[in-house]
Amino acid sequence: MATTYKLHPDNPQSRKVEAVVSALRQGAIALYPTDTVYAIGCDLNHRGAVQRVRQLKQLANDKPLTFLCASLSNIADYAIVSDGAYRLIKRLIPGPFTFLLPATRQVPRLVMNPKRRTTGIRVPDHALCLALVETLQNPIISTSALTLLPEATKGRSMDKMTMFDTLEKLVDIVIDDDRPLGYEVSTILDMEGENPLMIRKGLGWETALDWGAQPV
Repeated sequence: MATTYKLHPDNPQSRKVEAVVSALRQGAIALYPTDTVYAIGCDLNHRGAVQRVRQLKQLANDKPLTFLCASLSNIADYAIVSDGAYRLIKRLIPGPFTFLLPATRQVPRLVMNPKRRTTGIRVPDHALCLALVETLQNPIISTSALTLLPEATKGRSMDKMTMFDTLEKLVDIVIDDDRPLGYEVSTILDMEGENPLMIRKGLGWETALDWGAQPV
């Protein structure tokens, strides 16, 4: 049975944040809220936990996993950021955007696309997420939890407790921030080339277009 923590969305209690982070360091998998949808995640650098997330999501090893960073300088530790990409990312973060970027050696192979050597990175506009990342001092894997729900429970009428009841046996930690469930995913921007390409429209896609992203 998963341990549930109730955390304030804007001012998360430091004692509870430390407890969650301690578990993540030991390989725990968490179900937690973001500024888009609820996510499944773990410490980026805990290989066993990352492998468990892949197994839960039934992802082949060539499918990259997105992870959360705390800032643009933090992104630069894990990705090669061109001048153009830097300017756009600076305008869009924090926010509901996933940036596909060439990975540095700090990104575990189990997380990136091994052929393209790319990775997906987010800086969420969510105080709780940022508190976890900053306290952990490592990025946190962030992959949508909604795809793990049975088809019959994926409708927008589903309440949060139903999701918790459905998924709590699959994870070690459940974080409840007392906010309603979100159903809109992040906008994905491919930043590998000279021009940023919008390969998925999600929250904030109009803003990304305004700042120069191009639809595929």
